[in-house]
Amino acid sequence: MRTTEEQLSLSDVHETVDTTKPRKGFRRLFAYFGPAYMVSVGYMDPGNWATDLQGGAQFGYRLIWVLLMSNLMALLLQSLSARLGIVRRRDLAQANREVYPRVVNFCLYILAELAIAACDLAEVLGMAIGIHLLTGLPIIWGVSLTVLDTFLLLLLQRYGIRKLEAFIISLVILIGLSFLIQLIMARPDMGEVVKGFVPTSLNSDALYIAIGIIGATVMPHNLYLHSALVQTRKISQDREGIRKAIRFNIIDSAVALNAALFVNAGILILAGSVFYATGHTGVAKIEDAHKLLQPLLGSKLAPILFAVALIAAGQSSTITGTLAGQIVMEGYLKLRINPLLRRLLTRAIAIIPAIIVILIYGDNELDTLLVLSQVILSLQLGFAVIPLLHFVSNKKTMGEFAIRWHVQILGWLVAAILIFLNVRLVYDESVKIFSMHGSWIIKAVIIIAWIIFIWLFVMMTLLPLLRRNKEMKKITMHGDQPLWTETPFPAVKKIAVALDFSKNDAKILSHALHQGSINTEYILLHIVESVSSRYLGESSDDEETRDDLVRLNAYALQLGTKGYNVKVQLGYKNRISEIVRIVKENKSDLLVMGAHRHRGFFDFIYGQTVNDVRHRLDIPVLII
Repeated sequence: MRTTEEQLSLSDVHETVDTTKPRKGFRRLFAYFGPAYMVSVGYMDPGNWATDLQGGAQFGYRLIWVLLMSNLMALLLQSLSARLGIVRRRDLAQANREVYPRVVNFCLYILAELAIAACDLAEVLGMAIGIHLLTGLPIIWGVSLTVLDTFLLLLLQRYGIRKLEAFIISLVILIGLSFLIQLIMARPDMGEVVKGFVPTSLNSDALYIAIGIIGATVMPHNLYLHSALVQTRKISQDREGIRKAIRFNIIDSAVALNAALFVNAGILILAGSVFYATGHTGVAKIEDAHKLLQPLLGSKLAPILFAVALIAAGQSSTITGTLAGQIVMEGYLKLRINPLLRRLLTRAIAIIPAIIVILIYGDNELDTLLVLSQVILSLQLGFAVIPLLHFVSNKKTMGEFAIRWHVQILGWLVAAILIFLNVRLVYDESVKIFSMHGSWIIKAVIIIAWIIFIWLFVMMTLLPLLRRNKEMKKITMHGDQPLWTETPFPAVKKIAVALDFSKNDAKILSHALHQGSINTEYILLHIVESVSSRYLGESSDDEETRDDLVRLNAYALQLGTKGYNVKVQLGYKNRISEIVRIVKENKSDLLVMGAHRHRGFFDFIYGQTVNDVRHRLDIPVLII
């Protein structure tokens, strides 16, 4: 199933990497490599550090099997996500919108955004802590500085998806090398490490950390992300082309996620061998771990590598979080906004609670906030996993590429484990709150939340089964394709022409004259932006105002000698509102104006006149 241009996921980089070109050997495989590495950074973000450090310091190597289990879960789920994107050319958000009603989709969208915000919170705190450990800069200033990485993403996107992937892979290699060196210094007991791969029972404290590890490893927003990133590869749409893409993406996922397992296991083993083995079981903070590395390992290099890897982990995962946010917003809401604005909104949602916690509690509760963010991620997993399993199991839409029965059983088993752990955690926390608080308002909120969660789970599970035999509605960014019918074109009697007295005026006037005729009235307008005009308006009589009026009259005189009907008018104070006012007062049928062709950061400096003006007018606007 192919999508139209309006339906493309990550449309600016969609199918920009051509895998259909003839390649030999590893070059053929490398053409597909990249999406899984972009996803894998979410599995080694700063949130993982907090859960892995606490797990290793408190329980030694006993939770390594949880890491292995969560990594196997991640490999299965990410491969299914990639399969959905490859076969149907849909990301998970788009597929959800096709099947579920609006109210369910809106709830799923809110939960997805909540997961992205929780993930970004971990990245913000992790980067700020890393900067603090490396430079001594106060954490609250480090949190504030993380807003600047929004511009790094925009810069990288200009160079294409392959350059962005190369940057991410470089950071992954840096993280891996840092922990490899630290593990060599720590010299863990490999016999005890191997025992950690054997599953053991978990008490309530270990369960909380284990669920945090699963939430930090199997991230819900990564399922949205992977299903979109695989579509950056242009593949042959025949049976063999799709089969080859699925096979190579499974290899890509296996290599990338095993790298993430190495990093997570490295953190936990490092904490177990350095802190748990020496009796420092109370180490629960990243800063404490950083301080203890040098005296316990006897090396100044270890804490430096620790801080550098932490910064790299935060920076790499924040980029993929932004892309995931773009995917869920476009897929669920059919809403595209400026990438910079989208990034700033996501980062603001993460920075604000972090700053509030720091101001109220200081730096002591940051690691608790990191672990909490990972538990929140884990609680969202079921709401992404269940729809994904439905979609990749549907033979009507996936055809011969629908997953087989044994993979379906394995997938639903993974979903059942995740949901059971989450329900148990939420139930235990709900019981604690009920016993600690006597307020009926709090209890009522908990009961309502339980009812909503149960309803949403039932809807997610049953609706695809009920609708499997029905025709699915098609998803487009702008609705169904309408049929074209010829409509009468209104006569253009008045044309407003906005001039800025630059070299573009000649082009603007030429285009304006070609839109009308000798009987059309042309209103030449210019907005005076001198200091006095901003305060005095029409009463302004400074040199700039007089000069602007002379220039307008000169244009009018030139056009008048050629037989055109011309009127001039100056505007004052606000450029945008004045252009709109003059156009409306003269009842113009068309506005012709020039564009300065600046964008991004310069839009914040110079403003976005064209966009703001055209959104306030209900007449055609011709941009020169």
